[in-house]
Amino acid sequence: MPRNAQTPAIVTQALHRHRSARYQAVKGFFRNILTNPDYPYKKFFDLFMIALILSSVWILVHEVKHPLPHWVDVYDLYVVTLLFIVEYLLRLWVYSDLHEMVLKEYDESLILGRPLNYGRIFKRFVLSKFAYMSSPAAIIDLMAILPGYRPLRVLRIFVLFRLFKLLRYTKSINEFVQVLVEKKFELLTLLFLLVFIVLTAGIAIYVFETHVNPKINTLFDAIYWALVTISTVGYGDIAPVTTQGRVISGIIIVSGIAMISFVTSVIVSAFSVKLEELKENRLIHDLNKEEAFLILCGYGQMTKMFLRQKDYPLEYIILDNDANRVATARKDGYNAIQEDASRYEVLHRFNTQYARVTLATLLNSDVENIYITLNAKSVDPTIQVIARMSDRKMAHKYKLAGADHLLMPDEVASRMLLMAIEQPAMQEAIVHLLTGRSKAKLDEIIVHEHDHYCCKALEAIDFKQHKLIFVGIYRAMNGEFLFNPAKELILEAGDVMLVVGYHVSITQFEKDFRSV
Repeated sequence: MPRNAQTPAIVTQALHRHRSARYQAVKGFFRNILTNPDYPYKKFFDLFMIALILSSVWILVHEVKHPLPHWVDVYDLYVVTLLFIVEYLLRLWVYSDLHEMVLKEYDESLILGRPLNYGRIFKRFVLSKFAYMSSPAAIIDLMAILPGYRPLRVLRIFVLFRLFKLLRYTKSINEFVQVLVEKKFELLTLLFLLVFIVLTAGIAIYVFETHVNPKINTLFDAIYWALVTISTVGYGDIAPVTTQGRVISGIIIVSGIAMISFVTSVIVSAFSVKLEELKENRLIHDLNKEEAFLILCGYGQMTKMFLRQKDYPLEYIILDNDANRVATARKDGYNAIQEDASRYEVLHRFNTQYARVTLATLLNSDVENIYITLNAKSVDPTIQVIARMSDRKMAHKYKLAGADHLLMPDEVASRMLLMAIEQPAMQEAIVHLLTGRSKAKLDEIIVHEHDHYCCKALEAIDFKQHKLIFVGIYRAMNGEFLFNPAKELILEAGDVMLVVGYHVSITQFEKDFRSV
């Protein structure tokens, strides 16, 4: 934003705060620690606040029958209350940014050619802060501060409102409240029905029992009886004595049982869905802690065969939008969630920024695999995508979508079948090498920039001394495979050497290859 001599002072200050890295860092820190559940230090802050809340409630209960030491009174009055006030003010501060409102209004005034409207800025600021102050969570925070005003001892009972602050810091309670909020329509409908039945039954019992039953003298007594009866508590302090009253009792008892059943079914169904969601979130949360992991898209035959190997190198998760396949995967003992990997929001939940992520899309449809590949690369281009391809004509489209490696299981299977017919010994040798059924194996060794043999000719490496058979080099830069290249070929960083040999020979060779 251009600054000139006519720039108002309030805009200059707003620009200063907008450009100040220190101000943004400080405010971002408090915003994260107060509101961001993924911020690593927030859990320590939450535990600290929970300890404050529980200690203040314990003091309230303890002082009913025991005199408090002076230091406990000081702790409750000054430490706890002061920290709650600071927290309330910090939440109010980070809720909105005044300088952003000023800059927005200033931009509008420049575009529309009108003078800067200070009244509109003030109104936006006040309404923004009032929106926070009038929210249920902020009201609870304010009520939790009131017990610190000691001249009115009656306000001490508001210490109990500090328990409601636990909703901010305990995720499990928060999830419970969220389930109730999601079923708000059903629960409100049942509440209105409950109020209607209680009022109707209370008025009816009041009409029939007032002059007959000595325990029902007011409409409040009748409504109290109706509420106790419909809840199936039945204290027995008030009981109808007329035939009409007993008939109403029978009706309201049956209605109460039905109401409780309805409420229970609504809450249980909501929790069953939420529990499934929590399990999936936990799987993703645990996976995001890994430095590298694998996402398998589709639980088909290829995925099953891969997971049956028992020696896959990375932690994994299976994504499939078919409920039956997900249920089968879980029954087989694998980590699976029902999600569509072609949706941006799904893959965006994974930690692709700090972890090395490999995605294998193994569905039967080329179209779906290409969509998933495009989605993965749009989320993060560094995701390594391995795609199953059914038709070689689609290879160009896969490459355009960003697939790093392509698999054609049908083509490989047909070639292995032909080899088994024409060259059975060769077929057996390849199977043994690939499946690890023999002591020898086919392995790859990546050339790094600081390796001893990097930028040297192949003839400098004595493969025979290490009892290895050199097959060739795969150059990832251009996707070219050089079979048995000339000994004058210079090794480059990023080259992948393919060798055949015993596991111990390959391990020792790799150590010598890396040494300087």
